Amino acid sequence: MVLQKKIASLIICFLLLLLLPLSFSKPTRNLDGISARAPTVQQIRNRHHGTREVIVDNGIIRVSFSNPQGLVTGIKYKGIDNVLHPHLRARGYWDITWQGTNIRQGGLDRIEGTKFRIITQTQEQVEISFSRTWEDGHIPLNVDKRYIIRRNTSGIYMYGIFERLPEWPELDMGLIRIAFKLNPDRFHYMAVADNRQREMPTEDDRDIERGHAKVLGYKEAVQLTHPHNSMFKNQVDDKYQYTCEIKDNKVHGWISTKSRVGFWIISPSGEYRSGGPIKQELTSHVGPTAITTFISGHYVGADMEAHYRPGEAWKKVLGPVFIYLNSDSTGNNPPQDLLWEDAKQQTEKEVKAWPYEFVASSDFLSRRERGIVTGRLLVNDRFLTPGKSAYVGLAPPGEAGSWQTNTKGYQFWTKTNETGYFTIENVRPGTYNLYGWVPGFIGDFRYQNRVNVAAGSHISLGRVVYQPPRNGPTLWEIGVPDRTAREFFIPEPYKNTMNPYLNHTDKFRQYGLWQRYTELYPTHDLVYTVGASNYSQDWFYAQVTRKTGDLTYVPTTWQIVFHLPYVNWQGGYTLQLALASAARANLQVRINTQNSWPFFSTGNIGKDNAIARHGIHGMYRLYSINVPGRLLRTGTNTIYLRQAKATGPFEGLMYDYIRLEEPSRD
Repeated sequence: MVLQKKIASLIICFLLLLLLPLSFSKPTRNLDGISARAPTVQQIRNRHHGTREVIVDNGIIRVSFSNPQGLVTGIKYKGIDNVLHPHLRARGYWDITWQGTNIRQGGLDRIEGTKFRIITQTQEQVEISFSRTWEDGHIPLNVDKRYIIRRNTSGIYMYGIFERLPEWPELDMGLIRIAFKLNPDRFHYMAVADNRQREMPTEDDRDIERGHAKVLGYKEAVQLTHPHNSMFKNQVDDKYQYTCEIKDNKVHGWISTKSRVGFWIISPSGEYRSGGPIKQELTSHVGPTAITTFISGHYVGADMEAHYRPGEAWKKVLGPVFIYLNSDSTGNNPPQDLLWEDAKQQTEKEVKAWPYEFVASSDFLSRRERGIVTGRLLVNDRFLTPGKSAYVGLAPPGEAGSWQTNTKGYQFWTKTNETGYFTIENVRPGTYNLYGWVPGFIGDFRYQNRVNVAAGSHISLGRVVYQPPRNGPTLWEIGVPDRTAREFFIPEPYKNTMNPYLNHTDKFRQYGLWQRYTELYPTHDLVYTVGASNYSQDWFYAQVTRKTGDLTYVPTTWQIVFHLPYVNWQGGYTLQLALASAARANLQVRINTQNSWPFFSTGNIGKDNAIARHGIHGMYRLYSINVPGRLLRTGTNTIYLRQAKATGPFEGLMYDYIRLEEPSRD
């Protein structure tokens, strides 16, 4: 009997040990004790508002849509009746900005559908459609907004099919995005990256009319003077401080620390976005607002607008993106780390699953309907080396660098390994150019032959050689050719206009840095002496205007002073001048004389607004300027760089890299 009791006790202890790990909760990706089931679809009439709704419920998440408009009006999750804003009609929506041939046409279109359909309904998933065909007064596009909710999944897959027929009127499109307005009583903590997270102020804190904030240099930037939480006092809030490059913009969102729930936008691919991997887009900002953008002019300007002319057809699938909700039931405080880490893990799963096999539309191509392109990039800059850590991508045919402003087609990018090899997977069939650039070398690469990708194809390009612009040996250089101004001098932010992030070290994302130039150079401009100056300390990150009065600004002229022990009077020198950004600028170059006509001028260039919007780069430009030896002197020489436009504080340039080459010795 005693032996039997001991055996029974041992068995109980063994079972308890087996069950012990289950007693420790972790952030849940879907179930968390909720009974999941096959998703269902209901069409109902809201008795309180008299509106029609479509409700999709899988036992984990319950999503309501306006019918037939297709606006996301409600998301019920983890006991929260609605994680979205309870008082706004526009809570989860698509929108688009456009301009037609008639000047009275255009503006903002929220792309509300006129027809609802159930595309698929199985035990595993529901896919529904809210579509609209073009009619006069709206943007001339056919749009089909699709939503997918799967079994055992705490989220919504969203994508859109946009189509223009060739006989339709001319059209200019500036912006296409998805936006969510979350419940402001619950969501206060925002996360964009590991080192870009913070407790956020509220929309009410930004209210200028009520005296809670004061406007700064532009409407998006305000200083919080009377916030609800004293910790935000004097801080600056500006949505552009939270931008992110497309290559890094995989997941961002909000956390409700009170409800221990996270709301995330996951972008598993960049193929449907415009502008390439380093194009910068908005993410999340005060509202609480979470957005994903497919086309915009941010950090590029009007060159990013999509212009469609008579006879031009267009069709593109934007998305899917995944709206993911997670929760933490551990009870440990705070929940931010757990929910953020779980969101990143879910993002990895979505990226691995791309392209999705469960999307119903034939316009979205599965993996077997796509191709693969491989090769090895080499750089020939005086001698042949592997193009390591280079960006290589397929984009619609055009000139070298044209992918920066392409809005109509798909783009597929990757990075080479340490020996220059690259593989571009899941490429939609079509005709492309292979583009790229290599950190450490100037210029844009374009492969000489077009690449024709077919379904199921595997194309090997073999050795691909990039010969960067160079006409002779380097005499001197300023900066690092990486397409940004990051390595130059960025002053410390003003202490009374800070925007603190968690462990954030990118000083350029602070308001008012451009004003520091006038403080540092109140009466004279920057002078850089080759061999004596240090570009990380002596070259200001942006050539901006100088403020001379309350509303008065003047152009600035920077000098590069250098010594030549010998000049080849008959030869041609080359000034390689790479710009990382230009905002309503006109750069004039003079050599050894400041009062003559400019030897070279860019003309009016740039509307990327990177200076005002806390970017360290906008659109890349390279100028290879021939300098006849007769313009130079034995001994001391000076190059004058004048930014000639000055009507406000935000006109200016950011340099990427400057190099003077002597004549070739060949």
